[in-house]
Amino acid sequence: MADVLTFTDRGIYCPAGDFYIDPWRPVDRALITHGHADHSRWGMRSYLATEAAAPVIRHRLGDITLDTIAYGKTRRIGSATVSFHPAGHVPGSAQIRVEVGGEVWVASGDYKTTADGLSEPFEPVRCHAFITECTFGLPVFKWTAEETLKAQMNSWWAANAAEGRTSILGAYALGKAQRLLTSIDASIGPILTHGAVENTNAVLRAQGITLPDTIRVTPETKIADHPGALVLATPSAMRGPWARRFGTSSSAFASGWMALRGVRRRRAGDRGFVVSDHADWAGLNAAIRETGATKIFATHGYTSSFQRWLAAEGYDAHIVSTEYEGESLDDSDEPLAEDA
Repeated sequence: MADVLTFTDRGIYCPAGDFYIDPWRPVDRALITHGHADHSRWGMRSYLATEAAAPVIRHRLGDITLDTIAYGKTRRIGSATVSFHPAGHVPGSAQIRVEVGGEVWVASGDYKTTADGLSEPFEPVRCHAFITECTFGLPVFKWTAEETLKAQMNSWWAANAAEGRTSILGAYALGKAQRLLTSIDASIGPILTHGAVENTNAVLRAQGITLPDTIRVTPETKIADHPGALVLATPSAMRGPWARRFGTSSSAFASGWMALRGVRRRRAGDRGFVVSDHADWAGLNAAIRETGATKIFATHGYTSSFQRWLAAEGYDAHIVSTEYEGESLDDSDEPLAEDA
């Protein structure tokens, strides 16, 4: 039987439906897993995404031809049947199930198996072949439990506020920042946001997602007017003059890479919180087991190590080269970049 999906220099392609999944070159028909810039790119003739992912994609890409689909609903495209299923990565993110002649493949995009109270919880999808990221595909990556993470962040912020320091926390503008907003204790002090974070907040609020009150940082913002504030910043803003306006401060970075001591020392400022919108080692392995798939394709991340591990576990495991970026330590995938 021919492969349901193939791997090309434009992206993941379905010959039976003549469409691509998260293509990185212009194509006629693109099915999009979520709104991060490495997965939803400008230049496609038409787009299909979940109803919840569409607002951010439209905001990022402007006047595009974008159709939407609800989770779990099937659609016939050519001789392929497709459906979108929650990936747990960011609001609206999806795994895309493709069935052709009884053979089922799933392209997972980016995913997280731990429910975070913001994104639609991950749902395993049974299939014959599974295309998986492995951004954090090493045993060293194990995420902090949600309640522990909340306690760590709130304790850090409260201690800084009590000592007259501003708390500056770096996180991606789409998904990670809003996840942190839903985890912090807003009674500790005011919450200020970088323009890119606040733009995303506005889009998500408009589609009914509840977030704490936030204040956009502008050139006129005076930190003296906001004592004890928490500032949510993009990673690149933390490294430049934008962050220096807040005077005496303590900085932290929220990322899965904080599980590595060397990265914490080099990049995290005063604190590093181990949290990601991607699956950790246990999450990756659990997700793959639950699919029931025997053929696995590892894309962005620790592909060589993860492929060897999967092969040793008895899977027909392969490596696929893509242009997806996973979670980096800069803001190269910021969806709504704007200086403030």
